[in-house]
Amino acid sequence: MGAMTERDKEAGVKQLVILSGKGGTGKTTVAAALAHLASQELAVVLVDADVDAANLELVLDPNKEESQDFISGQVAVIAPERCIQCGRCAEVCRFDAVIAGEEVYRVDSLACEGCASCFYQCPEDAISMEEQHAGRWFRSGTRFGPLFHAHLFAGQENSGKLVTLVKQQGRLRGVDTGAELLLVDGPPGIGCPVISASAGADVALHVVEPTVSGIHDLERIIGTTDHFGVPSLVAINKADLNPARSDEIVAFCAEQGVQVVGRIPYDNIVTEAMVQGQPVTAYTDAPVVEALRGVWLRVKQQLSIESAPGERGWV
Repeated sequence: MGAMTERDKEAGVKQLVILSGKGGTGKTTVAAALAHLASQELAVVLVDADVDAANLELVLDPNKEESQDFISGQVAVIAPERCIQCGRCAEVCRFDAVIAGEEVYRVDSLACEGCASCFYQCPEDAISMEEQHAGRWFRSGTRFGPLFHAHLFAGQENSGKLVTLVKQQGRLRGVDTGAELLLVDGPPGIGCPVISASAGADVALHVVEPTVSGIHDLERIIGTTDHFGVPSLVAINKADLNPARSDEIVAFCAEQGVQVVGRIPYDNIVTEAMVQGQPVTAYTDAPVVEALRGVWLRVKQQLSIESAPGERGWV
């Protein structure tokens, strides 16, 4: 048999993305628990793709090992020594980003969209377009495997691009080390960052709560992943708080041909575990843990991952 190619190795890395149609459903709590359970059996690489409000690190207590700048987009900058206050830049700016000063004009970097209209219209070539430092991404070590995460600076855009970058770094690490699972804690909603986080995933696990808007939120996110050909599974969090709504979600999933892999009960000990900086599955043996173990078992079956005998250490 010939040597394993890069394509062969990459094919062995299964991708699980954990999503929710809205924030606050317990998505990251479930992601942290599955990271703990999966790491007991498999070599795992973790990605926190919620770059606007990353919080998986709050539970995993990572040790940052690498930090890189995220450069994205451009912003206009006016050289004051060359500005003649003609006002042409302010006239062509559609975003009201150019501000007239007492002596020269200047650009509000938060309002600037980088369209470069002022750059092309300035008669004195006093305006330059500079690369924008939009955030940072990190590679960290955790007790469950390497974690790739990021921080998008306030007011910055291109979060989808940063999600793609962070996920790509995690995937490459998985390929290089022969990992079996890339576990992605995705952003909430259905926007561009969610699409970036879902790209190439083998399975999407949707975490939903039994609320009035639960089915609507679930319908939106399943529609998004279906559009991109990503198979869906559903976990109902805090299912016992409203059994009737939980039953409605189960019925909806049955109509859609989507498997419900678990009903996770409400338990205050989940919050207690998070305060202690631990996944609940590593903190207690309460009934909520048994439900999460069941979720992991069914997700693993869907991913067709075979556990190696005995515990596996991280490379």
